[in-house]
Amino acid sequence: MADTTGLRADCARCVGLCCVAPAFAASADFARDKPAGRACHHLRADSRCGIHDELRERGYPGCVVFDCFGAGQRVSQVTFAGRDWRTDPATAAGMFAAFTVTRPLHELLWYLTEALTLTPAGPLHDELRAARDATDTLAGGTGQELATVDVDAHRDLVNPLLAAASEAARAGTGGADRRGALLLGADLRGADLVGANLRGARLLGADLRRADLRRADVTGADLRGTDLRGADLSDTLFLHQSQLEAARGDRHTALPTRLRRPAHWTTVVPLTPARRPRRPRR
Repeated sequence: MADTTGLRADCARCVGLCCVAPAFAASADFARDKPAGRACHHLRADSRCGIHDELRERGYPGCVVFDCFGAGQRVSQVTFAGRDWRTDPATAAGMFAAFTVTRPLHELLWYLTEALTLTPAGPLHDELRAARDATDTLAGGTGQELATVDVDAHRDLVNPLLAAASEAARAGTGGADRRGALLLGADLRGADLVGANLRGARLLGADLRRADLRRADVTGADLRGTDLRGADLSDTLFLHQSQLEAARGDRHTALPTRLRRPAHWTTVVPLTPARRPRRPRR
């Protein structure tokens, strides 16, 4: 497994950037509006959330599932050398702007790192590594350099490599192509989704109880409210912890060893009726 330590949020080394830089609107994910660049009213003076342990109950599930992929501590400790926008207001605008660029670059770094673990030595592996190095170089720029980065253009260069890695990892499964599929509330109980391409699929509120998602690609799939109880995600491709936090599951949900079972998932759910037969592993 690749080392993704630097791509995990370390709030103790950040100055609360995710609670200030992004904007959010009152919705099912956030209890109230907050414009970009303004601190959330729950952000404490020590850069910690004042309702962290009650975010779901207080109407902020969007905060629970948000992940900066380690961009917060990089901008705080590296790009701005440990300075704090509170005590050094002159850095605020540049720091917030840097965060909005570094965060998507770190997300790409996470996907590229995952793709490298799936791809054997060869030309594609070399291209992925070069793309990862180039992305890391961009993310390591100064505040002024980050302001010139065209994240969308860079993503357009990287995505074909990620797609190629996915296709190679799913080869031979015969999985369905459901890229970007609109599957809101879909009844997919017991569905055979082995090797399916679900990149960017919108599965909000979908019922995937007992579904087989082995080797399915869920890059960017929206799993908010998706019911994953009893589903098999034991080797689902590009599955991120934030997607699990947004979904529902239970102790019967099979997960990759690198991911943890979210605390809000139920622990005891009867599995009836019986599971549908699955295709054998290939």
